[in-house]
Amino acid sequence: MSEEIHKKEHDEKHLEKLTIKELREIAGELPHERAIHDMKKEELIAFIKEARGIKDEIPTKKKKASIKVAMTKQQIKAKIRKLKAMKADAAESNEKKKAGMLRKRINRLKKKSRHAAVA
Repeated sequence: MSEEIHKKEHDEKHLEKLTIKELREIAGELPHERAIHDMKKEELIAFIKEARGIKDEIPTKKKKASIKVAMTKQQIKAKIRKLKAMKADAAESNEKKKAGMLRKRINRLKKKSRHAAVA
């Protein structure tokens, strides 16, 4: 009995490390009604575990839904001006890493402002 439990735990951990092709091969051997090739990796793992009778004690990790607060074009432009001032200060004090980071943030905000103008 303990060997059986140990094997299930091993299989459960092992499935996470397999590639999607390997998971599809395993799922293909099991009786199924859905199209296996359309499933994502997490879905394949869940399908195989269900077919083998492995229960998830720990829920699978899901990405947290990020709450995006839409900024107006004016808010974005104001933030860009603020970051440009911070970048100039960083450049004057020879903080190259900080200036580079700020430059990237400014570029991302510029892209957002262009998208906000289109929308």
